[in-house]
Parts: sequence; C-alpha cells; structure tokens
Amino acid sequence: MKSKIPRVAAWTLLLLLGLAAIGIALVLSLDWNRARPWINQRVSEATGRPFAIRGDLVLQWNNPETETGWRRWVPWPRLSAHDITLGNADWSKTGPHLAEIKQLTFSLNPLPLLDHTIRIPTLELAGPVLSLERTADGKNNWTLATDNTAPSAWKLDLQRLVLNHGTVKLVDAQAKLNLKIDVESLPRETAEGYGIGWKLGGTFRQAPLHGSGRAGAVLSLQQDKKPYPLQAGVQIGTTRIDIAGTLTKPDALAALDLRLKLSGASMAHLYPITGITLPNTPPFSTEGHLVGKLDKAGGRWLYEHFKGSVGESDIGGTLEYISQHPRPLLRGQVQSNQLRLEDLAPLIGADSNASKAKRGAAAVQPTDKVLPVEKFDTASWGSIDADVKFAGRKIIHVKDLPIDSLVADLHLKDSVLSLTPLSFGVAGGTLAATIKLDGRQNPIRADLRVSARRLKIKELFPTLNTMQASLGEVGGDAALSAVGNSVASLLGTSSGEVKALVSKGTMSKFLLEAMGLNIGNVVATQIFGDKQVQLNCLASDFKVTQGVMQTRSFVLDTDESTINVTGQINLSSEQLALEIQPRNKALRVLSLRSPLYVKGTFKNPDVGVDKGAVALKLGAAIALGAVAPVAALLPLLNVGSEEFAGCAPLEAAASAKPQAPSARGRKR
Repeated sequence: MKSKIPRVAAWTLLLLLGLAAIGIALVLSLDWNRARPWINQRVSEATGRPFAIRGDLVLQWNNPETETGWRRWVPWPRLSAHDITLGNADWSKTGPHLAEIKQLTFSLNPLPLLDHTIRIPTLELAGPVLSLERTADGKNNWTLATDNTAPSAWKLDLQRLVLNHGTVKLVDAQAKLNLKIDVESLPRETAEGYGIGWKLGGTFRQAPLHGSGRAGAVLSLQQDKKPYPLQAGVQIGTTRIDIAGTLTKPDALAALDLRLKLSGASMAHLYPITGITLPNTPPFSTEGHLVGKLDKAGGRWLYEHFKGSVGESDIGGTLEYISQHPRPLLRGQVQSNQLRLEDLAPLIGADSNASKAKRGAAAVQPTDKVLPVEKFDTASWGSIDADVKFAGRKIIHVKDLPIDSLVADLHLKDSVLSLTPLSFGVAGGTLAATIKLDGRQNPIRADLRVSARRLKIKELFPTLNTMQASLGEVGGDAALSAVGNSVASLLGTSSGEVKALVSKGTMSKFLLEAMGLNIGNVVATQIFGDKQVQLNCLASDFKVTQGVMQTRSFVLDTDESTINVTGQINLSSEQLALEIQPRNKALRVLSLRSPLYVKGTFKNPDVGVDKGAVALKLGAAIALGAVAPVAALLPLLNVGSEEFAGCAPLEAAASAKPQAPSARGRKR
C-alpha cells in the first residue's frame, strides 16, 4: 500500500504538468486577433470613446532577465498591438482621433497583479500621433469620461517609455498656444548620447514659435540614479530659451540640472511663458545654472550665478522661485557693476518711442510731454510675490548727471509693490525714497516719501563752470500721495508737500548777478573775474494740490541781495509759471534789475526778463533825460530793501516734516 502512494503522487504531478503544458500550448497557439472585438468593446466602454485595434494582436512569453531566484522561472507576457486608434471628443476640431499608434508593445510582470499593481517594465510606442485640444473655458479632449468615479483599487506602475518617432499636436485656446512637435530617432553615429531628436513649430499668443532639441532614447520614469539627458532651443517671438542638462526621475521632476540661457526684447515678455512677473527692460541676455525639483510642498527652482546684460548694462546674481500658497515667491539678489541710467527708463515707461517699439510696447508718449504716460501693467502683479534686492554699483551717464550709485529693495505682495528703500548716491550725498503702489485698485493708489541729504551744490551742476567754486549742501524732503496708472497721471494727481533747504555756504557772484540782470556787475565780472558771495540761506516750501505745486516760500538770501521766487508748477499740464524777484541790500548804479519769469512747458521752458518792467525803467530814464540829464540816472538806481525778515523762519518751515494725505481713501 505504501508503495502505491509515491506512484499516485508521481502520476498526479505528471498529469498536472501535462495539463499546464497543454494550457501553455493552447495559449501560445491561440489566435489573439479573435479577442480584438472583445478588447475593443471593453476599452470603449471604459473610456467612453471608440477604441479599435485594427492590426495584428500578438502575445508572446519571455523569461525575465532582470529577475533572480525562482522569479526567473515565471514567464512574462509581451503584448504587441498594431494600428490602434482612440476616438476624439465629439466637440473637438482636431480630427476624428485623439490618438493613433502604429505599434504598441509592452511586457507585464504578472506577480505584482496579486497586489493589484499593473507593473509595466517597458512601454514602446512606434509612430504615435496625439491630437490634443483645450478650449478657452478649460474643457479638454484628453480627460476620458468614465461612469465609475470611485478610486480604483489598481495602481499603474510604468517604469520605462521608449519612443521611436511620432507627432504631438496641441491647440490650447486658454494658453493661446498652437504647436506641432515631430519626434524622430537619431542615428547612433550622430546621437552623442541622445536617442531622439525633435522639432516644433507653431504660435504662442500669436507670436511665431519654433525650436528643436534632443533627449534620451529611453525615458526611465522611475529610475532615481540615471539622469535623463535634455537639450533644447526654443524661439518664441523675440524671446530665446536654450537649455542643456539632465532630468532625474522625470515622472516627478525630482531633480532638474540645466544650463539655462535667456534672451529677448524685454524681461516682461517672459511672464506668459514662465508665469513670473518681471519688469519692462531693454533687450537682455542672461546665462546661468538652473537647478530645481518638485515636492509635496511645491517646487523650488534656483537660477544661480547668472550673468548677462540688459541694454548696455551688465547684470548678474541669483534668483529663487518657490511654489507656495496663496502665491509663489520670487526672491534673490541682482547687481550691476556698470549700470547705464538709460537702461532703467523702460521700468517706468520713460524710454523713447523707438525703444518702446523694440520691446514691443506701443509708442504712446506724446512728443510735447516729458513725464511718461505709458501705463503700468498691474494685471500680473497678483500672480506672484517678490522680495528682490538690486544694487547698481556704478552709474554710467550719457548726460552729465551727478548720480553715481543705486540700491533698491523691491517687495511685491498681494498686488502691492513697494520700494523700501530706493536710494541713489547723488552729488556726494544721498537721495532716498520709499514708494508704495497699491495695484489692488484701479487706478493705482500711491504713496511717496523722498529725503535728500548732503547734496553738494557744485556737484549738482557739473557742466556749469560758474558753480564749480560754490560751497554748501542741499537737503530736502517730500511727501506725496496720488492716484493713477502711469508716472504722468500719478504726478498729475499728487497732493502733499515738497521742501528743500541749502546750508550756509558760498555761491558764484556772477550767477547771482546774472539772475538779477545787473548789467554793470555782469560786465565787470566778465572783465575782472568772478568771486564768491556768502550764502545765508536758500529755502523752498511748496504745497502740492492735485498736481499743482504752489510756492508758499522760495527765497535765496546772500549778504548782497535777496531773491524771491513765486508762482506754480503744474505737473498735470506740465506748465511753468514762476516769477523771480531780486532785491538789493545796497545802492547799485546802472542796474536794470527787474523780475525774471519762467514760463512755457517742461519740454520747452521759456526763461527771460520781464520786458515790460525793463521798458518802464528805460522809458522813465529817457523822459527824465529830456528834462535833466542827471535825473535820467534815478530810474536806474537800485535801492536796497530791508523787508526780508531773516533766514530763521524760512529754515524752520523748510525743515518741518512734509505731510501728505493718505492714498488709500483718495479718488481720482
């Protein structure tokens, strides 16, 4: 009896092996094309789109080379399907099919199926054509409709993707993008480590788009150690982007390490491409190291040690982009060793119409206006927060201006742009400002505070020879609030106070005499030379109301004369209406002192003598001369005035802290 048990077991084992062999033989010999209608029907029902395998369907069994131990003896199925189509959404205009694939081949590891995991070690696509479309309201044709909204118990684990050649078409009305990408395999002799090459063409926001690049042949989606090589160059309108580097774990963008070059007509043009708000600039070019990754908290991207140029100025630094809620953050430091002042003009729309045309902006500046009328683009301010420090270490001037350095801390938070501080090195002193522009309201509400300290008089006028021997320093303060969307409209609606004070020093006598039109002394100074006169004070105090600067006091006092300035400056219409009245402190002979006027516009100022006052004096002299020749000198005598009350009250008023109404409650 005992001897029969081993025989039964042996025959049972042989029977099972025989059945397995017969089953394998049946599977191997089965014509899988007969299963296509059933597969087509099941996939169509699952996706809600017509699906068809129109070519051969072949199943093979292979022993895996990557497995060890007993797992090596578990065969893997390898399925190959030819001529596959997946239907498009019924509303799409890109054609009848969302996807067309000449051949799809993949192997399947059967053991993870026990854990509800579909593990595909390699998916090979030959000749895929994808036609993707998204409408302006966000509806797309690649989201497949299914009746089952509950989460699936099955998980897809795709490890490698091999793409031989193919085409991707994308029409995106929301992003205003229309492009076509063609992918081809590269010959081994020209691959240089890359497996595929691609070319793209189309439009982005109506601007022409074209580019090309190379990438690895095998995309290891979940391989942590082996980087995936990338190289690309894309031109979008006037903007050029070039990258070269590697990507690790592409399914999660776990690590990006690239050499990035950027160039274009203006940095502001990068916003539609990158989503990062940058200012208007002249043509620029930068190159640096870009590293980044995505994690659960978002992405962090570092553009480090970049160098380049903006206009004719050099630029360099490091910027970091952090994806966070409620808005991403851009922070870092940027510096320029040699900054051309004209390259800052596009930031506020103060560049020429020719410069505006180069950076793609409308030539809106009227020919008779000085203050920039180009509007600030506040629409993008709410897309990002920023904290960036900028330093211009040396200012290069096209004109002789006494500005030598610039430091600015830019902060953008919830559409509120602040420059705290904005500081210039000017004429041996400093000009510091704090500016706040609230872009949450239309038009912008603005607050401005300016402080000037220790500005040297002779350095303020570097091209005026008569000022080079002058001594003394200028200080001043301004507080303004305004409403508007451009520099011109902000200044044209501004209200507040502007004050300035010059400390005791000396000033060119010739300059003072010329201001007073004392003909005798001007001639004498020209013949015998200039000298300095003692400056007791120079104080000015303007009240600003809705863009009109009205003098409350503006006095220049020396040991020899007092000069009063009265009138107004209209920042809205850019009109000047000032009168300069000199008064001598001593008796002068042969003086035609009379009021001077400053009229006209900022663009075309008119400075001259009150001809009526001069004519009156000359007329009186001629009339008296007809009666008594000696009496003709009387109208030309300039008797000193003692009406001036002294510098102390003026200095006290000019030194008081200026005030301005809050911009928050202001209306245009």
